[in-house]
Amino acid sequence: MVNKSFLLSNEVGNYIEGFVKKAMEHYSLNPDVPAGATGKKKATGYPDIIFSFKNKPYYLECKTYNLENISTTQRSFYFSPSDDFKVIHDTHHFILSYEMVLDGRKSDKNIYKCKHYKILSLESLSLDVKYEFNSDNQRMYSGKDGTIILDEGHVE
Repeated sequence: MVNKSFLLSNEVGNYIEGFVKKAMEHYSLNPDVPAGATGKKKATGYPDIIFSFKNKPYYLECKTYNLENISTTQRSFYFSPSDDFKVIHDTHHFILSYEMVLDGRKSDKNIYKCKHYKILSLESLSLDVKYEFNSDNQRMYSGKDGTIILDEGHVE
């Protein structure tokens, strides 16, 4: 069964960032897509926005939630460091989250409204670490890079 609460948050969450950036531009906070150490800007992944206030950079993640899932253990925040991680400044990290409610439909589209907001600071957020070993098909099925093909053949 599909969790309707997840769909509501996920669907609306994809659109909220543009509205947040527009509001930040109005207040001259210079929102932008964060770039890694190579200078390449990356729209996906944590964080969504880098902005400046009094010439200091800050990171912002935009989220949405609803009351049906706010107190569940559903994973709602994660980041995966990479070779070109978007966090390159030692600065504050914030989440701007909006409680969204379904307010009706127009044609075949749902209409959502914001009912509440939360501004969160992440410096003391409790996190879990997910250790993961992984490989790809090329390495796993080639018989190279550590795998041993014990047998193989055609099935008739």
